[in-house]
Amino acid sequence: MNLRFDETGFGDIGIYQAPEEFCYGVDAVLLADFASQGVNRRKAASCRIMDLGTGTGIVPLILSHKTKAGYIGCLEVQDHSFGLVQKNIAHNHLEERIIPFHGDVSCFGMETELAGTFDVVTTNPPYFIGGGGLESKNPAKAIARRETTGTLDDFLRLAAKLLRDRGDFYMVHRPDRLIDIAAGCRKYKLEPKELRFVSGKPMEKPNILLVHCVKHGNPELRVLPPLAVHNEDGSYTEEILNIYEKGI
Repeated sequence: MNLRFDETGFGDIGIYQAPEEFCYGVDAVLLADFASQGVNRRKAASCRIMDLGTGTGIVPLILSHKTKAGYIGCLEVQDHSFGLVQKNIAHNHLEERIIPFHGDVSCFGMETELAGTFDVVTTNPPYFIGGGGLESKNPAKAIARRETTGTLDDFLRLAAKLLRDRGDFYMVHRPDRLIDIAAGCRKYKLEPKELRFVSGKPMEKPNILLVHCVKHGNPELRVLPPLAVHNEDGSYTEEILNIYEKGI
């Protein structure tokens, strides 16, 4: 398996990826930025974060740059991706802040020492229901894109179990799963508090959804202003440049 090394642009953070399997995209960056805003409203140094389905660890890596959180756990089921998580943590000298776990969301986290110990849980789960979406011939891509090893319900159940009371849950998903997301979140007492729709260009149909929930939160939902990734001429919008720390 050939590896590619990329500079993320977030400080000195670099990442090893396997192009034949799966490389991170804008959705992971938006999730990390969205969650970082909530982390930084807390006592960030003492904040405990868990990222579910971490892939090669991009969300924890960005959070280590955008926040001062002292403990960032990350869970990954695929053997090769988990090896890359470990490699990326070591390359960036973050062994004392980012703690990797190898396991499946459907059966992880039942240990009493982890349940209810996290202030923030993040996830960029597979977007498509088992048979939905275009099927990839690459098993690693299939697992990352489709609910084969863990369903949306599994991710929500585990997030709720790991979070403290009034803990924050941040997820990036697809707008066409909104009803499933809202119903599942309430099932596990994760009250939706903020939604933000993301589109390729202004006025286009959104294709990314950012969700923020609070465990045992009061019912009150805010729909945040929409975000466009590109301007009409194809250039990046000012907000996207700021999120990527390419300020203009």
